[in-house]
Amino acid sequence: MNEIKIELKEVNPREFFGDRNTNIELLRNYFPKLKVVARGNTVKAFGEEIILEEFEKRIVMLVSHFKKFNKLDQTILEQILTADSAKDFEAVDDKESFIVHGVGGKVIKAKTINQQRLVLTSQKNDMLFAVGPAGTGKTYTSVALAVKALKEKQVKRIILTRPAVEAGENLGFLPGDMKEKLDPYMQPLYDALRDMIPSERLNSYLEKGTIQIAPLAFMRGRTLDHAFVILDEAQNTTHAQMKMFLTRMGAHAKFIITGDPGQIDLPRRTISGLKEALLVLKETPGIGMIYLDDKDVIRHRLVKKVIEAYKNIEHQN
Repeated sequence: MNEIKIELKEVNPREFFGDRNTNIELLRNYFPKLKVVARGNTVKAFGEEIILEEFEKRIVMLVSHFKKFNKLDQTILEQILTADSAKDFEAVDDKESFIVHGVGGKVIKAKTINQQRLVLTSQKNDMLFAVGPAGTGKTYTSVALAVKALKEKQVKRIILTRPAVEAGENLGFLPGDMKEKLDPYMQPLYDALRDMIPSERLNSYLEKGTIQIAPLAFMRGRTLDHAFVILDEAQNTTHAQMKMFLTRMGAHAKFIITGDPGQIDLPRRTISGLKEALLVLKETPGIGMIYLDDKDVIRHRLVKKVIEAYKNIEHQN
C-alpha cells in the first residue's frame, strides 16, 4: 500500500483539523478509498498512488487558503475539495468576487467560481441567463448585482419579477387580496433585498417604486428602461411569457434571467420558455449564459447530497 506524509508548517494543526477533527472527517468522506490519519502536525494517507496525488494537491490548496485567511470552515473546505483546479478556487478569492456591502456592513460576494463567472459575464452583457439547481446562489447573486447597480446610480430602478405558477398549490384558495396572494411567491426576492438594504430605506424604495416586485403578468405592455430587471424562476414561463418579457427591454437596461430547468411546475406538454430561450438565443451576441451546478450549492451541505441523489434517480429513468 502506498503512503504519503504531509507535515503542516506555519499553520495551527488544531485549527486546521477543525473542532473534534471535523475537517479531517470531511476529507475522509471525499476520499473514502484512502485511510487518513492526522496526528500532531502531520497528515498521513494510505491508498492508491493516483488518489494519493489528488489528495496531496487538495491538502496543499487547503494549507494555502488557511495561511492566507487563518481560517477553514466547512463551506470553504467543500469548495476546495470540489474545485476543478487550484487556479479555479484561487479565482474565487480574488478582489473581483466582492459585489456590495449589505446590512450592517455584511460583505456580499461571489462565493464560488461559477458565481464569479456570473458576476463577470453580467458586466460584459446586458442580458444574462443564470441557470442551475436550488441553492447555487443564482438569484441572490443577481439581486446583489442589481443593488450594486442602483447604489452606484448605473440604473434608476430595480424590477424583480416571477411567474405566479402554482407549485402543487391552488392560488385561488389562498386568503387575502391579490397582493397578499402573490407576496408568498415573491418572498425569496424580499429576503435577498433585506440582506442588502436597511429596512427603512427598502420600504421607502418600495413605496416610491424605485424597487418593484411584481408577478410576470404585470410586465405586459411596459418598456423597462434605466432598470436592472431580474426574472426569477424562469423555468415556469411559457413561450409567450418569455418572449413578452425579453421584448420589454428598454434603453440602458440590464436583464438577468434565472431558473432551474429541473424544477418545472408547468402543466404537462407545456414547453418551458427558459429551456426554449437557452436554445434559441445561445449564439446571440450580447447575451451571456452561465450554468451553475451542485458544486455551487452554498446552503446546508445536505442540499448538495439531495441534488445528487435525485440526479442519480433521473439518470436511471
